[in-house]
Amino acid sequence: MARRIVTIDGNSATTHVAHAVNEVIAIYPITPSSGMGEEADAKSAAGQKNIWGTIPSVTEMQSEAGAAGAVHGALAAGALTTTFTASQGLLLMIPNMYKIAGELLPTVFHVSARSLACQALSIFGDHSDVMTCRETGFALLASNNVQEVMDMALIAQQATLASRVPFVHFFDGFRTSHEVQKVEELTYDDMRAMIDDELVAQHKARALSPDRPVIGGTAQNPDVYFQGRETVNTFYLAAPSIVQATMDKFAKLTGRQYKLFDYEGCPDAEKVIIAMGSGVETVAETVEYLAGQGQKVGVLKVRLFRPFCIKSFIDALPKTTRKIAVLDRTKEPGAIGEPLYMDVRTAIGEAMGEGKGPFHSYPVIVGGRYGLGSKEFTPAMVKAVFDNLDAPTPKRSFTVGIIDDVAHTSLPVDPEFDVPDKGLYSAMFFGLGSDGTVGANRNSIKIIGEETDNNAQGYFVFDSKKAGAVTISHLRFGKAEIRRPYLISKADFVACHNPSFLEKYDMLSSVRKGGTFLLTTSHGPDEVWDTLPREVQQQLIDRKVKFYVIDAISLAHELGLGARINVIMQVAFFKISGIIPLDEAVKAIKGAIQKTYGKKGEKIVQMNNAAVDGALDRIFEVK
Repeated sequence: MARRIVTIDGNSATTHVAHAVNEVIAIYPITPSSGMGEEADAKSAAGQKNIWGTIPSVTEMQSEAGAAGAVHGALAAGALTTTFTASQGLLLMIPNMYKIAGELLPTVFHVSARSLACQALSIFGDHSDVMTCRETGFALLASNNVQEVMDMALIAQQATLASRVPFVHFFDGFRTSHEVQKVEELTYDDMRAMIDDELVAQHKARALSPDRPVIGGTAQNPDVYFQGRETVNTFYLAAPSIVQATMDKFAKLTGRQYKLFDYEGCPDAEKVIIAMGSGVETVAETVEYLAGQGQKVGVLKVRLFRPFCIKSFIDALPKTTRKIAVLDRTKEPGAIGEPLYMDVRTAIGEAMGEGKGPFHSYPVIVGGRYGLGSKEFTPAMVKAVFDNLDAPTPKRSFTVGIIDDVAHTSLPVDPEFDVPDKGLYSAMFFGLGSDGTVGANRNSIKIIGEETDNNAQGYFVFDSKKAGAVTISHLRFGKAEIRRPYLISKADFVACHNPSFLEKYDMLSSVRKGGTFLLTTSHGPDEVWDTLPREVQQQLIDRKVKFYVIDAISLAHELGLGARINVIMQVAFFKISGIIPLDEAVKAIKGAIQKTYGKKGEKIVQMNNAAVDGALDRIFEVK
């Protein structure tokens, strides 16, 4: 069966697999993992079956601790069970995670990795939560982008059944969980081919049953507890080779080959950055650019962080490596270094101690922190990390992406450095929370992804106030591969969906020279110029920007849509940008309207369709 190409976000990519390969799903919503639980619930409510032809039972518990307890109980009863969580929610699951791992119950927890509440609460992404689970006995498997999220969800499910080691499959909260990308969707046939039914039968045979009495979960005294704790060793020693064998099986099925540690860059690199999660994509893109300019650089992507396989790690590093920077997306105050840095140092030390390392002498190894709380991580910051390795005395415990004027840990970053985005079209949309802008742009990126052969990416910036605050949508598309998990700084197209924003935000600095600016305003093309702030007028002139206006607010009110101008602005974007022929775009937008609003009744659909038709005559270029 041919695989579909779909344009979806990371949460949906995970749920597509998790719902299909489980029988019980215990959930409790927490940002940014809520979408996984909601979608799983919707699938079961609609009667969607898993690969064995049954409808998974989805239950919302009273807390994440309750969800983890339900998972533990269902696993002990022989059901294939999963959950989705993040941040403090994952921390509430830790007591049950120790039990699940100690009892060798196979499961996958899908985690959209998120900051923990320390000096303040943050709903945004980093690896603080998953790093807190290192001692539980769960394997930790990282995904870097939306395609990998779908693939690793399936690889983890087969690997946990084969190894009996439970897995946390994690990916960056918001940055990957909410990023929309064009991916190849795994089919139910793929999943059936990957999941070994004999292993499923073995899991069910181990279920608690009066017909097969076993003893477990006892209390142990000093005479046997230590011995009992060590009995899991063989399972953990075998896990890395099982995961690699599962990845190899997956490659035969799909053509996408993964390794426990994947290296990219010059085969004879001297400087290597080691990292995991979405930041790896930024490093890989920068490495490709710098290598093209003759620099001997590379990146090592960590996929299986626990159990850490020293042999696979050492084998993946180029023999020529002299300097290493390890990037952690977490902070462990008081430690000698962050978790990945400590493991890399130990792995290289152990390998060299046994005479197995590829190095003639101990390499320079430094560690640093980046991207906490979804802080931006850009190619300029990657270059700063490489530049630090070349310093006479490189900073050892650095930060990059902030200015630390207290402890002076931060690396200087050249703001002018960028990786050219040749072959990509980029667009930014400034909207108001709950005005429909984000929903419309999600539809736009799906239309571009599914109606053209372009690669497509959509990312949406909200603040934690959500409704009523500014939202900025970042859309990229084009023939080139898109490996840019960071915000657009220079756009070909910028739209302002609220005229008051011109006084508050410097959005024109984001438009490229010769780019396009679309403003929603009640002023016509002949009078709008005099209403603009002086700085905006100057920027439009200096940057030779094509300037368009549309009175979307009046049209929305005429049609009874209130403040929801999203569909009108979507039409204006397609008409002005000309990405796809206008008649095809209109047809696709109306299709999306039917899909989005069909449940709300025919009247709502007709109002939005009228907005599409009305918008076409309201767009004017300002000379």
